[in-house]
Amino acid sequence: MPPKPRQIRVDQRSAMAEMQALEQRSDEQLEREQKYKSAALAILGARAAERYDAKVARSYFQRAIAAARPQERMQIRRMADASLALAERRPDDLKAAVQRLGQEAPSSRQLMLLRFSGLVSPPPGSSVWLRVRGVLLILAIVVALLAVGFGVVKLVALPFGGIGSITAVWVGLLVIIVALAALFLLGRRRQSRARAARGAPGG
Repeated sequence: MPPKPRQIRVDQRSAMAEMQALEQRSDEQLEREQKYKSAALAILGARAAERYDAKVARSYFQRAIAAARPQERMQIRRMADASLALAERRPDDLKAAVQRLGQEAPSSRQLMLLRFSGLVSPPPGSSVWLRVRGVLLILAIVVALLAVGFGVVKLVALPFGGIGSITAVWVGLLVIIVALAALFLLGRRRQSRARAARGAPGG
């Protein structure tokens, strides 16, 4: 009898180590994975959640739970809870689910951004009012950004004799586009560094 529990523990450690290795594979490679199918499907579910595709994420996690061994299912369910909370933009549920996984909860800033994302882009199946509210928020943000760009260009041009309003609008739009592009690239680099850190040995 004693050897059986020891064998189970060895298998569990091996599965966890294999999941870290599987994270380096492409989606196509994960779809073809057979030996660690449940882990591969769970990773695909997490990736779909990062794209805010809750329907696809839920499907992957359902398949992962069905393919998992009994001792693995609880952990995959917890992964599913955290991933679906992210995909459906539920910051409070995400924080609780991540803590149940034994990981560090997202920062207040990250949760605030997720909550804002949920307001601007409600999850599929939301009411008409929520979708209309999202469109109105986007329009308000665009108008506000244009106003900020217009004001900055007008202010900068004052020492040089000023600038026409129409020209200020177009130059302000260009400034806002460049600023948003820079922020987007910075965010992508930070995400890449974070993923690399998670995939590093001992990370």
